[in-house]
Amino acid sequence: MGFIWLQVARGSVKYRDSPSVILLHCLLRPNRHFQRPALEPISLLEMSANRLVPSSGERKGTIYVPTPEVVDRNVKSLLNKLTMENFDSISDQIVAWANKSENEKDGRTLIQVIRIVYEKAVDDADRSEMYARLCRKMMETISPKLQDDGIKSTDREPITGGLLFRKHLLNQCQEDFERGWVGMKATARAAAVEASDEETIKSAGEGELYSDEDYVTQQAKRQSLGLIKFIGELFKVQILTERIMHECVKKLLGNVENPEEEEIESLCQLFKTIGQLLDVPKARAHMDVYFQRMSELCKNPNVSPRMQFMLQDVIELRNRKWQPRNAVNAPTTLAAVHEAVCTHCSSLREMLKDMV
Repeated sequence: MGFIWLQVARGSVKYRDSPSVILLHCLLRPNRHFQRPALEPISLLEMSANRLVPSSGERKGTIYVPTPEVVDRNVKSLLNKLTMENFDSISDQIVAWANKSENEKDGRTLIQVIRIVYEKAVDDADRSEMYARLCRKMMETISPKLQDDGIKSTDREPITGGLLFRKHLLNQCQEDFERGWVGMKATARAAAVEASDEETIKSAGEGELYSDEDYVTQQAKRQSLGLIKFIGELFKVQILTERIMHECVKKLLGNVENPEEEEIESLCQLFKTIGQLLDVPKARAHMDVYFQRMSELCKNPNVSPRMQFMLQDVIELRNRKWQPRNAVNAPTTLAAVHEAVCTHCSSLREMLKDMV
């Protein structure tokens, strides 16, 4: 056990002993007073002029604005975690990232968040319904302080908050819809070339180059159809209007004589998504015209058999009052799945009772 130096108040006797002995001495002689040895004075550290200042934190008098790399990494991570079970908590965090654009005059962070969500929705068509719900929530709950000095209303007033969000989202959808499948393929090819260095391209064999071209084509096709489905889901949550949907249908049916396969496949995807919502009494005349043209396309020799069968499937879908043969389950919660299983089991038990 270590030793402790103490100095008695009266006299100059010094005790050097173990703590237990010192404690016993204090108990036996309570009138003795002990003094601690005086501590040496400590000088305060001086602040250096070239000290290191953290770049990621907020400094006094300045406002922290996240870099595009930070926004990209965090928002993509949140979207990868997003499910119907944690929709409320994760979507709130995504809205918070979009709201970091409050202190920007050009809405840079807001535009970046919209682009990330849009690209995720287009690339993951099976969950486009959930991403459309996310966009609806963002439009409703985003900060009204957000604005972009470059976007004004017709009366030259700044567009802010949810209206600004909707404006940017619509611009993104419209731009890619008008570019079409071919434009998306060109963009994907340019991105692939940029990702590869020139030496890799030169050393690649002819078969590998053809393989890359096929991949780019399939990627563009998948994203184009994903865009059409996402547009339909945005209409379902009332972000896009019925007028915009009719304009999309008219554009896809514009070339009846020699249509592109891209246009036919996109048209069929759009009607599968929102056909029932468009086929209402006030728009029945328009729908009849659309399907009359689709019937003509089924007999067009310039249309491939695969496209003809696809058109015929949509025509039959309308004849069945838009009830699909094999319904595709939309994203749902675990609780809803358990409830559906219990209901199905109950039905089976009732059937077995009747059989017995």
